[in-house]
Amino acid sequence: MRFRLGLLGHGTVGAAFHELLEDRAEAVEATVGMRPELSGVLTRSRGDFADLLERSDLIVELIGGLEPAREYLLAALRAGKHAVTANKQVLSQHGEELYEAAREAGVQLRFEAAVGGVVPVIRVIHETLAAAHIERVHGIVNGTTNFILSEMTRTGASYDDALADAQRLGYAEADPSEDVNGRDAAAKMAIVARLAFGAAVSLDDVPYEGIERVTGEDIEYARELGLALKLVGSAERVGGGLAVRVYPAFLYGEHPLAAVNGSFNAVTIESPAITEITLSGPGAGGPQTASAVLGDVISAMIPPATLPPPAIALPLVTDVESAFYMHVEVADRPGVLAQVAEILGLQGVSVKSVVQRGLGDNARLVMVMHPVLESRFDAAAGLIGRLDFVRSQPRVIRVIEETF
Repeated sequence: MRFRLGLLGHGTVGAAFHELLEDRAEAVEATVGMRPELSGVLTRSRGDFADLLERSDLIVELIGGLEPAREYLLAALRAGKHAVTANKQVLSQHGEELYEAAREAGVQLRFEAAVGGVVPVIRVIHETLAAAHIERVHGIVNGTTNFILSEMTRTGASYDDALADAQRLGYAEADPSEDVNGRDAAAKMAIVARLAFGAAVSLDDVPYEGIERVTGEDIEYARELGLALKLVGSAERVGGGLAVRVYPAFLYGEHPLAAVNGSFNAVTIESPAITEITLSGPGAGGPQTASAVLGDVISAMIPPATLPPPAIALPLVTDVESAFYMHVEVADRPGVLAQVAEILGLQGVSVKSVVQRGLGDNARLVMVMHPVLESRFDAAAGLIGRLDFVRSQPRVIRVIEETF
């Protein structure tokens, strides 16, 4: 028995999926009793969507972007066809519309490859841990930035040189903006938060920061302080609400994400029922993503449908506690450290460690703070930046203190 797949897009991932499907079709048939095969391919230059939809049992969307991907997915679901997508932008901005369309039609919408590449983050949260009360999900969900930060740490390369290496090796696009500014990771965390906590979270709800301002000096001092620098996405319960964010963060060496290097992704899931589990693996690449897409196709071939339930209302929290690293250049004269410490103290910020270096007439202060509300620390950093002896605005990076 045949199971017909309409493929939208034949770029890096689409071509890899096509090849993998031909290679594994017989094995899939032996497992599920149906043989998946392409009914056709739609690209910018060939194919007709209406005709392809008519001849398919399932649509695989790998064209990316918002439109016409959203239009095609909605049309497929409303026509009673299953759909598989790797499109994080559509899901993070129009997920509720797609889930509702799939729910009404009684078909499956699968999207494992949208978040962690071959790492089964979606399946584990949505199915394996469906009965667990998840407290927090945080992880490295962008392979490009992880490669850049890993290279800066490993070789001492500058940000620009590490980015150039990432582009040369195919880990970064010619225009890497959405990777390095954190937007790509924010879209993925919006999807994760929706599944883990049941709340409607869109990309617009997720504040994000990137790695463009990270310097070799930050990484060098982190090494002295026993820290590793990663771009972290976090979604967690805070009181009765939910905080979802993306930001550069220093991790202590015992943290499960600290040793995840190169283009790998990793996600840590915390729940009272399981304590903590970490999933890791390649986060990008045509064959890896194609493998996750094929896994979704196989799942869609086996009923019943599994979809996120209708969203619940949870307030989004933006002011949460965090520890912080602060790097500030100051004039080297008596009383400077005391004045900086006084401002921090007045805002309720407690200092955990200090490294001070002389630079001729100037000095460099590198400080790590104990956890404090971000609003309090931001206020202190703003006041410090206006002192007459401060030579440049403080550089601030969060610190995750858990070590598990």
